[in-house]
Amino acid sequence: MRSLLSLILLAFFFGNSEAKVNTKCELAKVLQNAGLDGYNGYSLANWMCLSYYESRYTTNALYDNGWSRDYGIFQINSYWWCNDGKTSGNVSACSVSCTSLMNDDISDDIVCAKRVVRDPNGMGAWVAWNNYCKNKDVSSFVSGCSL
Repeated sequence: MRSLLSLILLAFFFGNSEAKVNTKCELAKVLQNAGLDGYNGYSLANWMCLSYYESRYTTNALYDNGWSRDYGIFQINSYWWCNDGKTSGNVSACSVSCTSLMNDDISDDIVCAKRVVRDPNGMGAWVAWNNYCKNKDVSSFVSGCSL
């Protein structure tokens, strides 16, 4: 009986997790339609590279580094950008709840990511972009997609 209850709880948890792992071309189309191609000087391929290395195109990605957490497809950080109700010093520059960045509707993630790149660091605010995308040929992140 206990194992049946555990199975039901696991099914409930995973059934309601609302995670979507986008294909490269699916996400490229969404980001293009949201106006990210060329936004603040960054190509669509840069946005795709960023989201690949931050979340592998997964909408409910979560990373806890011990003092703050990164949420969603762009791994928006709770210390500066979203409010998780836990991180001390939280300024929530995007005026968004971190949990709202964890579902399949990435429109609020996109709005917040646009806010992040308008800051002086631009995409440099993301370590993954600095390490894997900056000054690199990122064209493969949109190649083969009919955009």
